[in-house]
Amino acid sequence: MNLTTMIILAVLLDHWLGETKKYHPLVYFGYAANSIEKKLRQQKHSALKQKTAGLIALLLLICPFTVVIYSLSQYSFINNIIAPLILYFCIATNSLKQHAINVLQALEADSLVSAKSQVALIVSRETDKMSSADVRRATIESVLENGADAVFAPIFWFVIAGPAGAIFYRLSNTLDAMWGYKNQQYVHFGWAAAKFDDVLNWIPARLTALSYALLGQTTLAMNCWKNQAHLLDSPNAGPVMTSGAGALKIQLGGPAWYRGKLKDKVFFGTGISPVNGDIIRANALISYSLYLWIFILIVLTYIGEILA
Repeated sequence: MNLTTMIILAVLLDHWLGETKKYHPLVYFGYAANSIEKKLRQQKHSALKQKTAGLIALLLLICPFTVVIYSLSQYSFINNIIAPLILYFCIATNSLKQHAINVLQALEADSLVSAKSQVALIVSRETDKMSSADVRRATIESVLENGADAVFAPIFWFVIAGPAGAIFYRLSNTLDAMWGYKNQQYVHFGWAAAKFDDVLNWIPARLTALSYALLGQTTLAMNCWKNQAHLLDSPNAGPVMTSGAGALKIQLGGPAWYRGKLKDKVFFGTGISPVNGDIIRANALISYSLYLWIFILIVLTYIGEILA
């Protein structure tokens, strides 16, 4: 089974089955991460010791799984079975879009309370004080950013390094989501997880941003990316979300509450506030970008077979 076929099979599994409601491997990985964090994270230690502890924790959690998957993938028969399954567990296209639809349905039912409850499942900001416009922007931002993190980056690393590459990336990204906060608790301990994620996402994020641009308002998306990406905090979310906002021809960003404090985040994209239908358009942009990636992989595979 070639690599492209494995990716298509993983995408189909995600489309048919979605994210498993129980017994998802990342849930148990999270339990293990919490256990190791309790043993290694000591707030009283110096910044250097906390960073070292965070790096050790990251390597202890990621390396064993990566080595096992790599070893198993060296056997062709086993690899044909586990590779699509590993990638299926590493991507979350179906789940991402369904979460956005849940928010949309609440907005269309004029239930702001329900909409805020639903969007709270996919964003880290506080939702209590959100307006309907805030909910729409937060939902679309989450779709665009997580399209890179939970769809395209795992596929990229699967192409580069097989199932071991995909699992290495996904576990690193999970630890960044758990520890990569710049607060007193994690600013040092989570340093390694945040840096790993920045490095591993650098190329996939820009390929994702390019995909969004090609499939939307291309010129506007590229201009937003060029002129606004540096205004966002994340070196990788910046290109992805500004390109996505431009591609959809909408305005995203703006002030948001985090842990009781209002953060004066910038607006980006255009001056057009999103409407409910733009949530559907954001989901569609993820789907079309995924189709584009698969099409390119099919073409490259075909060319490779001709040249072989």
